Amino acid sequence: MSIVSKDEQTVPMPPIGPVAVMDYHTAIVNALACRRSTLDVALTQLTTRAMVLTEVATLLVRALRTGHKVLTVGNGGAAAQAQHFAAELVGRFKRERAPYAVLSLTTDTSIITAVANDYGYHDVFERQVLALGRSGDLLLAFSTSGESENLIRAATAAQRSLMAVIVLTSDRPNRLECLADVTVRVPVIDTAVTQELHMVVTHILCDLVESELAACEEDADK
Repeated sequence: MSIVSKDEQTVPMPPIGPVAVMDYHTAIVNALACRRSTLDVALTQLTTRAMVLTEVATLLVRALRTGHKVLTVGNGGAAAQAQHFAAELVGRFKRERAPYAVLSLTTDTSIITAVANDYGYHDVFERQVLALGRSGDLLLAFSTSGESENLIRAATAAQRSLMAVIVLTSDRPNRLECLADVTVRVPVIDTAVTQELHMVVTHILCDLVESELAACEEDADK
């Protein structure tokens, strides 16, 4: 039985004041200012590495133009990046054009769980690369650390399959870049900012690849 009187029961709870909301607002404004400053510096530094992006764009265009495919891999947020890259080129980025042969190896849960269960999570990408990769194809690996064992095994398998390996990582030296033909090291080490810059790089590459291949399609139709 309640020991609270009727009068006490009718007293409404006081509303939560706006102090917490204002604290959120201040925190958000400060976070945006900090992120703007960080990204401004990082993008300026990334501009000095434009030749590496040129190499990557050239490899991607060459592979897709000659009927080869691109396999993408990553873990966690990097898996989302790999899927995003594939989605932009199988679907469309900015232009109406033919779909391109880009496949994310992070999406088939039956394969991933079967391989992880029967062999181990370290093998979930390696098995797929060996099954699907062919000479002339590309492996595009997203990794903030460059130390994930399953990505290292995937890159090794790609080399065995005579595929070129492209790695997008942070500015920290890592094992994965040692297996790459080309490495894009964005000039930060913070995981969140690395992922944000990887998205910028993804969109730049998708735009370049789509523009070049769409132009080739138009020339072929003339």
